[in-house]
Amino acid sequence: MYQLPDLPFDKKVFEPIITEEGFDYHHGKHHNAYVNNLNRLIQDTHWSELPLEKIIVKSLEEQNIGLFNNAAQHFNHSFYWNCLSEKGGGLPKGHIAQLIDSGFGSFENFKQQFSQAAVQLFGSGWAWLVLNKEDKLDIASLKDANTPITNGQTPILTLDVWEHAYYIDHRNQRPRFVEGFWEMVNWDFANQNLKGHE
Repeated sequence: MYQLPDLPFDKKVFEPIITEEGFDYHHGKHHNAYVNNLNRLIQDTHWSELPLEKIIVKSLEEQNIGLFNNAAQHFNHSFYWNCLSEKGGGLPKGHIAQLIDSGFGSFENFKQQFSQAAVQLFGSGWAWLVLNKEDKLDIASLKDANTPITNGQTPILTLDVWEHAYYIDHRNQRPRFVEGFWEMVNWDFANQNLKGHE
């Protein structure tokens, strides 16, 4: 059975971009609900024997949408929490910086394109930085619970732009929330996700 992961930081460190109350709802209620739903759906079934990423891929193949949504949202959120760091923000360093420069021309170009993808995604979903099958960076705007692992891509970073990610702290001002992401983004985590792709 799956468990809600602890946040890898104190809930107060990102105020006012994300407040403690924001995390109480986003992590403590929304993410927790996906975990509880997932456990209920797989209990006493063959799904309970599979790792999370296999559940995501196979449930989508079999069009088991309820299972897919909850499994993918558990994966997406668990990944997202690690994309934030109290020591984050600033300019990227290391391999991720090199790939951003070669793929987008500059960090500012990348930041503008990623922010635009996050702000303009209609409805609910996720803005992802992924490594494609050619080991080049791409920006992917994915609706609802969709996740890069079903497209054969390697997730590097993500930003949750479902309303529940920002409404408590920013109401309908998604652009303000997206701008705050650059003060929290965890470049060390991005570099960890690139290991094996040097």
